[in-house]
Amino acid sequence: MTEGWTATGIDGAVRRRLVVHGDDRGSFTELWRASWTAPLGRQPFVQSNVSRSNAGVLRGMHFHLRQSDLWIVLAGRALVALADLRDATEHPSWNPRTALFELGADEAVVIPERVAHGFFATEDLVLVYLVTNEFDGTDEHAFAWDDPLAAIMWPTDRPTLSAKDRANPSLRDAVRGLQAHRSGA
Repeated sequence: MTEGWTATGIDGAVRRRLVVHGDDRGSFTELWRASWTAPLGRQPFVQSNVSRSNAGVLRGMHFHLRQSDLWIVLAGRALVALADLRDATEHPSWNPRTALFELGADEAVVIPERVAHGFFATEDLVLVYLVTNEFDGTDEHAFAWDDPLAAIMWPTDRPTLSAKDRANPSLRDAVRGLQAHRSGA
């Protein structure tokens, strides 16, 4: 394991606790250094975003074929779900390997390409995320947050969802879309 990172249960998806330097004036935290993620074999991060979610919001399950993410929680807590889709197009009887863990303020997780990701905001949440490709919409894929094949144990069956996430296809249909994409159909 690369120094400072710990395993999540999904190959290549790792997390770390950030160091907060505080005194009576406040605090200072390094969010990211290239030297932290370069040994992980990732493309360089090229875009940074901020997501704010109210407690009870669920975002996901999203994935990318050509993009890795680095999530950094600035405030609040999230229950993070990962589902490894990297073998999905190769094995007909495939079931995803999943991981579910809490991520709090001053913690980070690296999410490789083809690993679906989502979170449930257990508290109001401010999330910074860095990505390895600038957004253009062509590498946005998703499946239903409550798909039984993924069997993610979310803390509620009635989260606040976007219209887009409510309309996500089943995991099997998303994988069929990957297979069609891979074969050029």
